[in-house]
Amino acid sequence: MKNVTSPTPPRTREGHNHSPACPQHPLDDELARGCLPHRGNGAGKSGYWYRLVLPLLSGALFLIPIVATGGDSIFPTSRTDLNPKDQKRVESVTRATTDFSKPEQFELMAGGGATTKASVNGNIFSHFSANITFEEEQEFKLGNALFTKLWVSSPSSTQASDGLGPLFNARACQSCHLKDGRGHPPEGAADATSMFLRLARPARTDDERAAIADYRKLNFPDAVYGEQLQDLAVPGLQAEGRLQIAYQDLPVTLADGEVVTLRKPSYSVSDLGFGPMEGDVTLSPRVAPPMIGMGLIQAIHEADLLDNADPDDQDGDGISGKAALVRDHKSGELKIGRFGFKAQNASIRDQSSSAFVGDIGISTPDDPFDHGDCRKAQSDCLALPTGVQPRLGPVEAPDPVLPLVTFYSENLAVPARRDIGDAGVLKGKQLFYQAGCASCHMPKFVTSRDAGNKAHAFQLIWPYSDFLLHDMGEGLADGQQVGVANGQEWRTQPLWGIGLTQTVNGHTFFLHDGRARNLTEAILWHGGEAQTARDAFASLSKDDRASLLTFLESL
Repeated sequence: MKNVTSPTPPRTREGHNHSPACPQHPLDDELARGCLPHRGNGAGKSGYWYRLVLPLLSGALFLIPIVATGGDSIFPTSRTDLNPKDQKRVESVTRATTDFSKPEQFELMAGGGATTKASVNGNIFSHFSANITFEEEQEFKLGNALFTKLWVSSPSSTQASDGLGPLFNARACQSCHLKDGRGHPPEGAADATSMFLRLARPARTDDERAAIADYRKLNFPDAVYGEQLQDLAVPGLQAEGRLQIAYQDLPVTLADGEVVTLRKPSYSVSDLGFGPMEGDVTLSPRVAPPMIGMGLIQAIHEADLLDNADPDDQDGDGISGKAALVRDHKSGELKIGRFGFKAQNASIRDQSSSAFVGDIGISTPDDPFDHGDCRKAQSDCLALPTGVQPRLGPVEAPDPVLPLVTFYSENLAVPARRDIGDAGVLKGKQLFYQAGCASCHMPKFVTSRDAGNKAHAFQLIWPYSDFLLHDMGEGLADGQQVGVANGQEWRTQPLWGIGLTQTVNGHTFFLHDGRARNLTEAILWHGGEAQTARDAFASLSKDDRASLLTFLESL
């Protein structure tokens, strides 16, 4: 049973900050085993001096060469895991291709040695990395059990499962990431089971601006409703509100005369359960992203991410990606964000812990908030029992829950590519490059030799992302700052597996809020730094557009 009363005041989220061998097919064996992964545009855009623009308290701007700061984190200026011979090999294999007459070597294995070659069906995103050990496979299966576990409200006779909410968006990780795949916006009066609204207001004071400037805060929550709108609640408690979406049709005429109708969403909240929100709070919708390949993304070397950043567009190509800097939830160490639509989390563990506390209302050792996202103003929520059981630990999901879910999420395998030698796929790939899509959707990387998960070490991978923040224009803007990301900036989303969305999830909704109903609409929503690539796509003939889409569907 859960404790109905607690000897200490409830822990709330106000004031919280984050300061303080070898079936692995590594790159060594690429010639013998024919299994390798690869990277982007070669030499990089800005060398090793990545500069980050930060707001001063006065509102002025200054530049920091982050690789040379004397602060709490110094990022490497080169691949410290490679000897000179390895460095040359990596540079060679990750150089952008200019030959579109045939597939590149190892292109089939999108996730390197971790790639799954399982039969393509609705469960294709749920396989474990092909190169983990038998013991790790058992750990993966335990993590899967926890990922699909349905949490219940407290008190409950199921002592290992209570702690839900009291306010929440889902009862299980799998509820949002159905079959480890992509979420979708609600249709009609249906519940938003795989979509929620992120709530935030801008900094108002010098102290708040300083907290963002030194990465202690990403932004500031609504005083009553917190960091996200929870549209579900345990029995006896009112939910925070209900997400409402209205769409406006926007016809777009392509160069050949074809008209594509986009739908522009607007968001509001009805049935607010705890009074009005603050006036300057922004609403940012999020659909659940697919889970595949996350461990491989985590294994990309920091120097490779920074090497592709060009925040001042020094090369004048109109692409000015920047890295997100965030604090590790537990250690407070400054790291490069890789996960989330605004790259707000640096590790899979941080991403998983945030989802536990924010989406399900379950506290973890890294985010020990027993009432989830409940705020001081929500006294009815804070008065409800928690799921903390002292005999198990001080939080509702004590170890090994978070480590197991993290391991599961790290090892969801990327499926092998399909039809890579098809003439239409090869033509579409060439058009993808010619349109400039590969400038941000960077095809390939070689992961670090020093990756914590050895199954992901020194692998040639094909995520088709640089994992940097880019201005995507006003059309996709949410107006919400998240750390160094402003209201028009989003992390480049990886494209691997995108062609299997219909197979896994039965829909083709794309972008951060699922507004795009197919890949064509998703491309046409691109603006800002991606405007030139978007216009290049719109100017193609119908046959060429079909070829480019065929290429994307092969990923």
